[in-house]
Amino acid sequence: MAAFAEVRSTVAFRPDPRGSDLPTCPVCADTMVAAEASAYLHDNVISYLWTCDTCGYGFVTKHSVKKFACN
Repeated sequence: MAAFAEVRSTVAFRPDPRGSDLPTCPVCADTMVAAEASAYLHDNVISYLWTCDTCGYGFVTKHSVKKFACN
């Protein structure tokens, strides 16, 4: 079965992207619970691969994370 993927940029309205900020499938509107894979890219950017369990559509989200100073 062929899989299609697109890169979607997300902007978190709250500093913590968990909880109610879970993505929804742009094809069937099903809520995603866990990313299939993740990767640290560069400059504190993390990429997540999502695949819809309902329709099989795949997409990628990217999130910027802040660096915390170590004491």
